Amino acid sequence: MRQTRGVRKIHVIGIGAGDPDQLTLQAVKALRSTDVFFILDKGEVKSDLVRLRRDILDAHLPRGSYRTVEARDPERDRAAGGAGYSPAVGDWRSARAGIYERLIAEELDEDGTGAFLVWGDPSLYDSTLGILEEILERGVVAFDHDVVPGISSVSSLVARHRTGLNRVARPVQITTGRRLAEGFPEGVDDVVVMLDAHQTFQRYAGSGQDIDIYWGAYLGTPDEILASGPLAETAPRIVELRAEARERKGWIMDTYLLRRHPRDRDAPGTPGTTGTPEAD
Repeated sequence: MRQTRGVRKIHVIGIGAGDPDQLTLQAVKALRSTDVFFILDKGEVKSDLVRLRRDILDAHLPRGSYRTVEARDPERDRAAGGAGYSPAVGDWRSARAGIYERLIAEELDEDGTGAFLVWGDPSLYDSTLGILEEILERGVVAFDHDVVPGISSVSSLVARHRTGLNRVARPVQITTGRRLAEGFPEGVDDVVVMLDAHQTFQRYAGSGQDIDIYWGAYLGTPDEILASGPLAETAPRIVELRAEARERKGWIMDTYLLRRHPRDRDAPGTPGTTGTPEAD
């Protein structure tokens, strides 16, 4: 894409789940055309997320050939639930927008190119694109932007488990732990779950249904952990692995696929079919 002279350019680059080898050739080209990389620091506990980004840059760019600008990520009210959840997320995104706006205006020349490195793919459970749109709507700083797709944790998960997302002629749905607590999506037996701090899969482990789980944490990194098997047998092991990992690192990012046998779709005791379970 030809850059308009005098207008800042922003790349939103999907960098995969953590493995530098997961970057696409398009992503590498975008890295090489970038003057400044903007990185949000999430604090000491998650400092290795910043290090992973630097490792990715060093793997594809000459060391010392690029400039990074870091800013502290605003805190989000994680205690907000129910009707307060969406407003809390909105406030956090607006706070981020203010930071991004300042970085672009102050750290990027008017004809320069900046980039945000997004874990996985920018289109899947990431706020960067929405935040950039909010900045443009404010009208304080102008820029063009493009999006480079990346390998999501979902793709990485099923690849590492050597399986597919769906079965023949059947749909797959990607959702959150908060939504899964309301029950399996109607008419869907293959469900990918992200952002599940409460390990909602445990609600289904004792339901008597024939469900398999494919779980992974820190996908694409040296700390990667995998587990799979019948949910009733595997859930306790995942809970243990997850607790140990969180204690060791202070944080965890995990994703899983639940695969239910169609005959158990309407089994008695299924959360969401005989009553909505208590919300997290």
